[in-house]
Amino acid sequence: MTTTEKNKANILTDRFGRIHDYLRISLTDNCNFRCSYCMPDLDHEFTPHEKLMTAGEIRAIAEEFVRLGVNKIRLTGGEPLIRKDFPEILSLLAPLNAELLISTNGFLLDRHLPDLLKAGIRTVNISLDSLRPEVFFKVTGQDKFERVWKNIHLMLDHGLRVKINVVAIKGIIEEEVLDFIDLTRDLPLHVRFIEFMPFTGNHWAGDQVVTASQLLEIAMERYDVVKLLDEPHATARKYMAIGHKGSFAFITTMSNQFCHECNRLRITAEGKLKNCLFGKDEIPLLELLRSGRDLHASIQESLQLKHKELGGQFDRDFKKVNPDAIANRSMISIGG
Repeated sequence: MTTTEKNKANILTDRFGRIHDYLRISLTDNCNFRCSYCMPDLDHEFTPHEKLMTAGEIRAIAEEFVRLGVNKIRLTGGEPLIRKDFPEILSLLAPLNAELLISTNGFLLDRHLPDLLKAGIRTVNISLDSLRPEVFFKVTGQDKFERVWKNIHLMLDHGLRVKINVVAIKGIIEEEVLDFIDLTRDLPLHVRFIEFMPFTGNHWAGDQVVTASQLLEIAMERYDVVKLLDEPHATARKYMAIGHKGSFAFITTMSNQFCHECNRLRITAEGKLKNCLFGKDEIPLLELLRSGRDLHASIQESLQLKHKELGGQFDRDFKKVNPDAIANRSMISIGG
C-alpha cells in the first residue's frame, strides 16, 4: 500500500501527513506507587470516580478510534490494574480489531494473569527503575521489588513478551545500566532506557538528563553491541549484546526526537484527548460522548491542532529548555 493509499485508509492524518494508528488510554490517574518523576506531588488530587470513563465509555471511545484506523491500543495509568473493573474493560476491548497492550508497574500482574491471557494480550510493558531493592524503594516509595521481579518471571513463564521500562535517573542509571543489560543475557527481556522528560512538578533540568549516547558508550565498554532494525514509528532505538537472548533500547525523547514519525494519540483518565505527550491542547471527548455528540469532528480538530514537534512548547536542544515555561500536566495525570 502506498503512503497515499494508507492516508485514505486511515482517516486520522494530521496536517503534516502523519498517520495516527496507535491510541494510549489511561484508565486512572491513581497508582499504588509514588515515583517522583511521575507523581511528584504527594498531595495529588485524583480524579473523582464519577469523572472517570466507565468501562462502557472506554469501549465506545476506543471503538470510534478503531473505526477511524487505529490498530493498536495500550492501556496505561496511573496504574491500570488497580481499577476494580479492569477485567471488564479488557473483555470489552478484546473483540475490537486492534492489538491490545498494557503498561504497568507489575505489582498486580499475578492477580490479573488469567484476564490478560483471555483478552489475548501478548506483550506487557513493566516499569522498573532499579534492580536494587533499597533504590527501588527510594524511587517508588514502596518496598515491593521482590513481588514485581517475581511477576516479571511469571509473565515470561507464560510466554508473554516483556519490555522493561527504565527511566534513566541520574545518579542511579549510570550504576545500573550494565546490570539491566546483563539481564538480557539469559532472559528474553527487552529493556528500554527512557531519557528523563520534563513534566509539571517533577523537578526536571537539562543537566539531569542522561542521554542514550552516554549509556550506549558505557554498554560498549563491556559488550560487543549490534544495532537491531527498528520498527516503523518506533520510539525505541534497539540494540543487542552479541550472544544475549534479549535486547536493550533507548527512548531518546530529549536528545534525538522522533516527532516526525509520531503515530500516537492519548486519552486521559477523565476522557480528554491529547494529541501530543508535551502538548497543552485537550479535547473533552468524554464530555461530548455523555452529551450524545458525535466524536469524529472533535478528533479531527485535535489532529489539526497537533504541532510539528514537542507540542510546540520547547526547543529541540533540551539543554535550553525552561521547564517552568511548559504548560502541561504531571505524568500521572496525562497517562504513561
